[in-house]
Amino acid sequence: MVLKLARTYLAPPLLAIAFAPCVAMPAPSADHDAVQKDPTTTLQPPASMEELAILSHGARINGLMYLAAGSGPHPVVVFLHGYPGNERNLDLAQAVRRAGYNAIFFDYRGDFGSGGTFSLTHSLEDVATLLDWVRTPETIAKYHVDPMRIALVGHSVGGWLALFSVAHEPPSVCVAALAADNVAWAASRFAGHPEERAEDLAYYRETTDAAGGPIRANPDEFLKEIADHAAVWNYVSQASALKSHALLLVAATRDSPDEGPERHAELAAAIRKEGGNLVHVVTFEDDHPFSSHRIALANTLTHWLRTDCARTQAGTGNPK
Repeated sequence: MVLKLARTYLAPPLLAIAFAPCVAMPAPSADHDAVQKDPTTTLQPPASMEELAILSHGARINGLMYLAAGSGPHPVVVFLHGYPGNERNLDLAQAVRRAGYNAIFFDYRGDFGSGGTFSLTHSLEDVATLLDWVRTPETIAKYHVDPMRIALVGHSVGGWLALFSVAHEPPSVCVAALAADNVAWAASRFAGHPEERAEDLAYYRETTDAAGGPIRANPDEFLKEIADHAAVWNYVSQASALKSHALLLVAATRDSPDEGPERHAELAAAIRKEGGNLVHVVTFEDDHPFSSHRIALANTLTHWLRTDCARTQAGTGNPK
């Protein structure tokens, strides 16, 4: 959930933990190497960036859109950061823009300067607001977006948000969950591991410090929200709803157990049990923000968008 030292969980006796294999997806072809090559300068209009200010439930959320070169219409990738959002994955946003996608990044209510107060419930509402905004005629016309080709890319808590948000979307909406935090799995341990609850609360108090913390929220109420929803916010419960969506799960071996390979493997297995065959799992030998694999991660993401994701968006072809 957070960019801090991972806590140590004690596994039950005799429990064998099997990590998902490390999979290296093929890089895009040389003609479409969005990670290493800038788009041709002949495309008009050229690539650009615009600031966004969108109203969500009475509060302003701040964001930006990386506009791809060319007239479009362009598919859209929405990036959802974690808590509080230290790794913003804007290098990935730049990469998908070079691949022909418009990329959107925004801060949830009560986070890094956006108005209102932060909570996971509010953040889910903010994602829904953003998706509705993408589909308005005004947005489509102004930013040359293709509302039928949308992907959510979430990191950490953003991965959790993506998994719960895409369940209410048509199958054409793809989701990539990077080190997705299973917040309910972590909360389900609080009763038996009070030290873990205390550690999380201490961090929430630090990040909501009125003297300059990035989050505007009551830390005790935030922790209570998570604990109260432990029975329903486990993302494995979304397996049936996710089975028709193209899904990329990327995990890191040096991550904490609530967002590591075991949780991703559980979700993938549950989706496949429901009959879903569109889930792809990749595991890197790395830490929570994938510090040593940023180029490989960008290659993996852009390739997945152009293959698995594009195939579920029937009749859309390749990005322009």
